[in-house]
Amino acid sequence: MPLSLDQQNDYRARYAARHPGWRPATHLYEALIRERLKPGQRVLDLGCGRGGTLEQLGPAVDYPIGLDPDLQSLIEHRLPDLPRIAAPADAIPLSAASVDLALSSWVLEHLPTPAQTFNEVARVLRPGGSFIFLTPGALSPAALLNRALMPLQGWLVPLIYGRAEVDAFPVVYHANTRRQIAALASGAGLRLDRLYQVQDPTYFAFHPLIFRLNAAALRFLPRNMAEHLVGVCVKP
Repeated sequence: MPLSLDQQNDYRARYAARHPGWRPATHLYEALIRERLKPGQRVLDLGCGRGGTLEQLGPAVDYPIGLDPDLQSLIEHRLPDLPRIAAPADAIPLSAASVDLALSSWVLEHLPTPAQTFNEVARVLRPGGSFIFLTPGALSPAALLNRALMPLQGWLVPLIYGRAEVDAFPVVYHANTRRQIAALASGAGLRLDRLYQVQDPTYFAFHPLIFRLNAAALRFLPRNMAEHLVGVCVKP
């Protein structure tokens, strides 16, 4: 039986109840966005897919823009009035200094040339603008296993997580460690303002016992092997 997102979120709620101060990476990501979001801002969601962050933020964003290289995802986007651009993140067809916030969730791990993407983000951001991202950690147990099983990804993702194969994109993890992100940000002229390494005991938690074992193991896992990275880069 696939591990559904609802099941994962239920396990995350249980873990949070036992570990005060811990938040799922997605909650932290949204909190960082709302912390910087102001009226009248232009917000660009890189890899917006069919809904994602802009759908969750809704009317809180005055001037949203969705960008994704997958045209079908844009056609099927759940916000029919959202301005959408079919383009890759390393060639953003927007003017320089035209965006206040750039957002990216579950995208950096797929970028074969992340330096070009960071350069493009820096170019379109206004001075003082922020790039807020959420991505897997390259050294996490899930990422290490994912790379080992890469040839089987198209078969395993639907089996384990119940997602369609069409939504299982190749991962390369070229921007998924603290060192990589710091270097990419610096090279693009951005300042890495914050980077959180967030553990998550819900991967492979197909049974309550496995969840409890995962949660216990996190106490011994080095911080650099966290499942998720959530961060903010700022354009000076």
